[in-house]
Amino acid sequence: MESRSDPPLSRDRRKLLLALGFGAINLAVLRGLKAAPERPPTKPTGSASVGVGRLEEVLGDEVNPFAPRYPATLDPDLPALDDGHLFDLVISGGRVIDPESGFDGLANVGIDDHRIMEISPLKLRGRDMIDARGRVVCPGFIDLLSYEPNDFGVWLKLADGVTTNLAMHGVSNYSEPFFNRYRSLSPIHYGGAFSHHVMRGYDLGVDIREPLDGPQLIEMERLVRKNLDHGLAGIAFSPEYSPGTSTQEMEVLARLAAEIGHVGFFHLRYSDPDPPGTSLEALEEVLGIGRRTGCSLHIQHLTSTGGTFVMDEALNAIEAARGERVDVTACVYPYSFWGTYLASPRFDEGWQQRYRITTNELQIAGTSQRLASDTWDQAVAKNYLVAALGSIPEEEVRAALLRPWVMVASDAIPTEGLNNHPRGAGTFARTIGRYVRETGVLDLRTGLAKMTILPALRVQSMIPAMALKGRLQRGADADVVVFDPLAIMDKATVDHPGEPSVGIEWVIVDGQVALRRGRTQRSVLAGRPLRSRPLG
Repeated sequence: MESRSDPPLSRDRRKLLLALGFGAINLAVLRGLKAAPERPPTKPTGSASVGVGRLEEVLGDEVNPFAPRYPATLDPDLPALDDGHLFDLVISGGRVIDPESGFDGLANVGIDDHRIMEISPLKLRGRDMIDARGRVVCPGFIDLLSYEPNDFGVWLKLADGVTTNLAMHGVSNYSEPFFNRYRSLSPIHYGGAFSHHVMRGYDLGVDIREPLDGPQLIEMERLVRKNLDHGLAGIAFSPEYSPGTSTQEMEVLARLAAEIGHVGFFHLRYSDPDPPGTSLEALEEVLGIGRRTGCSLHIQHLTSTGGTFVMDEALNAIEAARGERVDVTACVYPYSFWGTYLASPRFDEGWQQRYRITTNELQIAGTSQRLASDTWDQAVAKNYLVAALGSIPEEEVRAALLRPWVMVASDAIPTEGLNNHPRGAGTFARTIGRYVRETGVLDLRTGLAKMTILPALRVQSMIPAMALKGRLQRGADADVVVFDPLAIMDKATVDHPGEPSVGIEWVIVDGQVALRRGRTQRSVLAGRPLRSRPLG
């Protein structure tokens, strides 16, 4: 990053920075910098310099008393480092944000091997240096609701700041083949859940519109135990796509998940407010399972399945269940349209009325083609993924994002051919660019929390390695994103879903620079398999 000298902060720029969610702590920062250039001078001002003075001087006396003044330490047993220690990598002078502890200040980050070893206002020395002045430095983004990390889509995920790809919509394979398939082939970490929907058809040969009988359910329990014992984490259910799935079927497996400390991930049974079979009934079905079994629940993409057109009621129902000590969370992707395959049960008869859309509002993803009555049969025969334009009310996206237990997750990963929803490439940059910077729905720390610490907390009881991710603290894994808060934005569209996000300049995975100055480093394959703890 080249150094430059800019004029002092203007009134318009202060407004924009405040819209990024700097809040009270950052207002103090702005006051401290009001007579300084936007980009600090390159020459240090002293031995304890980050380019604009010590951290205490930058924050001043008006720092928010509820925000920590110093960076957190995740591992209290980290060895003390000698003065002048040479780190493998140093990220210098950036605005460091750790959503878990609340730390938000100018600091330098020192990385050795795969761990964050130091976060300090003091100048640090590194073999490799990243100039992060004027940039945000935060934990790598965790995509909680994705699919297998195919070797095409992972690079677009990386460009969107994702360092951990969790296929919690379910893995379409057994545990060992899944983990072995991507070992040493992925630039980002990966894990996934057992897919009830896939395995009831693939392994048991049961039609999607038929329920499991007693012996089949016993065999399904055996499959679940075996695969969760060998690394998969949680059970993913999709009764909308396997409409033969009975409540009893899900309840038996949810009871098993509760017994072994795993989470049930639910794509709900219905996605519209019209009887027979409504979104709220589907939501109540799953919340009832949680009440009866004690299973921890995660509701997938609530804005497109379970809450569409009834979002306030859905959010209030989940809040009520949480008040009854049901462990339930949810996620959304930040788009006003969903997308799925034309041959799925979602397009059973009457879909236009259920989803309040017409055939012409379905666009074949990766093209500019809208469907019409005379192209419908051919498109269904090819089972295209279509984007249902205008199918999610924008106000419902905003309402969901405001709930503290709602996370951000993509529900997608790009594939070759790019017949994909743009959320696969742009979810995380879009969250910050649109819903933090442009509209101010979220402040920056909250937006980042929904993509880092919240998904880490949701799964770390199952996947021990996640206890070191989603944080930017001493002792945490060195999965880090450096982005320009004034430029970060998604570029993927329905027509062109493979356009990489912009404004994300550096991504560090396991201590290795996988995205350098916005360019993917194809030789860096630092992703590690993230396995659940053995059941024994």
